Amino acid sequence: MKKRNLLQRSIIIAIVTLVGFYIVIGPHGRRPHARDFTPSGIKENLAQNIHLGLDLKGGSHLVMRVKVEEFFKKLSEESAIAAQNAAKEAGFDVKEARAETAGGNYRVIVTVGDASKLQELRDAIEKKADLSDRVGWSFSSSGNTLTWTLTGTAQRTLAESATDQAMKIIDTRINAVGVAEPTLARHGGQNSHEILLQMPGIQDPERLKQLLKGQSHLELVHVVSPPATQGSVQTYPSEAEAIASLNSGGKIPPNRRVLPYAERPELAGQDANANTNAQAPKKWVVVESPAIIDGAQLRSATANQSRADEYEIDFALKQIGSQKFGEWTGANINEYMGVVLDNQVKSIAFIKGQIFDQGQITGRFSKQSADDLALTLRSGALPAPIEYQEERTVGPSLGADSIRSGVRASLLGLTLVVLFMLIYYRGSGVNAVIALLLNMILMLAGLIIFGATLTLPGIAGIILTIGMAVDSNVLIFERIREELRSGKTIPSAVEQGFGHAFVTIIDTHVTTIVSSLFLYAFGAGPIRGFAVTLVLGLLVNLFSAVYVSRTIFIWLLSRKGKRVQSLSI
Repeated sequence: MKKRNLLQRSIIIAIVTLVGFYIVIGPHGRRPHARDFTPSGIKENLAQNIHLGLDLKGGSHLVMRVKVEEFFKKLSEESAIAAQNAAKEAGFDVKEARAETAGGNYRVIVTVGDASKLQELRDAIEKKADLSDRVGWSFSSSGNTLTWTLTGTAQRTLAESATDQAMKIIDTRINAVGVAEPTLARHGGQNSHEILLQMPGIQDPERLKQLLKGQSHLELVHVVSPPATQGSVQTYPSEAEAIASLNSGGKIPPNRRVLPYAERPELAGQDANANTNAQAPKKWVVVESPAIIDGAQLRSATANQSRADEYEIDFALKQIGSQKFGEWTGANINEYMGVVLDNQVKSIAFIKGQIFDQGQITGRFSKQSADDLALTLRSGALPAPIEYQEERTVGPSLGADSIRSGVRASLLGLTLVVLFMLIYYRGSGVNAVIALLLNMILMLAGLIIFGATLTLPGIAGIILTIGMAVDSNVLIFERIREELRSGKTIPSAVEQGFGHAFVTIIDTHVTTIVSSLFLYAFGAGPIRGFAVTLVLGLLVNLFSAVYVSRTIFIWLLSRKGKRVQSLSI
C-alpha cells in the first residue's frame, strides 16, 4: 500500500515538474523544435514567455489629467442650445439662451420676452433639454430670466464618470494598437482626475500620445445652403464672410456653426460618398447645430484601401442612429449633409435619397492615419480633453540593470539559504533544496499561465517567497526533531512532524495570502506585482514544501526498510 502511494505521489510530482519546466522554457503558440531547447532557444523562449514590467523592460510612464472643466463647459453650451430649441418648439419667444461657465460655476440662462408663462416654459425646457434637478441642475428665476445651475454634487459625480469613461476609452485604444502588458490606473487623490499609464517596451510614445489625446468626434450635420440645384454647395472664402452671411451682427447664433472645409472641385452631382481633396484650398461653410447624429451612434468604423496608397474609413451606425439619420435624410432630399470630424468638415454629400446606416470618410489617408482614425472612432470620443502632467521614459539599459540586480539578489539569497539548509540539516537539507528549486520553477510557470507581469517589486516577492518556503521546511524539520527527542520512532516522528507543522504552515500562508490579496485589490502597479508573485509562491509552496518534501521522506524511509536507525536531520 505504501509503495502504491509512493508511486502515485512520484507520478504526480514528475508530471507537475515536467509541465512546469515546459511552460517556463518551452515555446507558446507553436510546435516545439529541437532549437527551442538549446541555450539560445531557451533564452528566447524565456524572453517571450515572461512579461516584464516597465521597470525591467523599459518604456514610457505617462500621467494624464482629464480636463473635466472642459466637459462641464461643453455640457452647459449644448444644454443652452437644447433649451433654446425646446422653447422655440413650444412656441415661446426666446430673446437669449446662453451658457455661463466662469469661476467654476456652470449655468444655462434663458431670457424670454413674455414672463407670464415661466412655469410652462420651464416644464417644456426641462422635458426636452434634460435640465431637471433629477440630473443635477438647480433652478431659479428672476423676472423674465430662467437659470439652471449645475450643482457641486452633480459636478463631482459627472467628473468621476468622465474620468472612468476616459480610462475605458484609453484602455480600448492602447489594447487595439498592441501595447504589451500596459498599466492603466487612477492616479493621485479621488478628485485629481488623473490617470497613470505605463507602457513597457514603448520608447517613443509620440504617436500613441496623439492617438490617446485625439478626440476624433464624428458628427453628421446639415450644411446650410441656398435651395439646391445639385450644383456646388455654398462656401465662403473666409470665416468672417461666412459669419456675415448669417445677418446676426457679427455673432454666430447658438443654432449655427461656421466650420472649415477643403472643397472638392467636382462635388456637383456627388451622392453620400462624396469626399474632399486634402490638398484643396480651405473654405468655410455654415452648418446647423446641434448635429443630426454624432459618434455616440457609431456602430463600427474600419479602414479600407480605396486606391494605391490611399485609404478611406467606412462607418456604420447603430439602430437608433440609423433610424434618426434615415428620418432626417428622407425629409431633406436635395439638401446638403456634411461629415464633420473634430470640428472640420471632411465631406459634403448631396442628399439624393433616403440613407440609413452607412457612410464613408475619404481624404487621402495613409494606412497608419486611417487605422488610427478608425480606432479612435470605434472607441468613441473622449468625454473631455486630456493633458499630460508627467512623462518619463525608462531606457532598456536601465531595465537590464534592474534585471541583473534582481537576479543577482535572488541567486545570492538562494545560495545562502541552500548553504544554511545543507550545513544545519545535513541530508534533510537536500530535501528542502529540491522543494525550494521546484517552488521557483512552478512560481514562474504560474506567472506565465496567468499572464502576470514581472516587475522589480515582483522579484522582491520572489525573494520573500524563498524565505517563506524555507521557513515551512524549518517548521517541519524542527517538529520532527522534537518528536525524535520525545522518543518517537523515526517513521512516527516524520508522520507526526508533518501532521503538526501542516496546521501552522496553513495558518501562516492563509494570513499572508489574504494580506497580499488586499495589496492587489487596493494597490497600484508595483504593489500589485509584489502581491502576485507572493501569492503564487505561497500557493506553490503548499505543494512543494509539504507534498514534495513528504514524498522524499517516504522514499528515504522505504529504502531503509521497516527498522530505520537514523535520519540525517
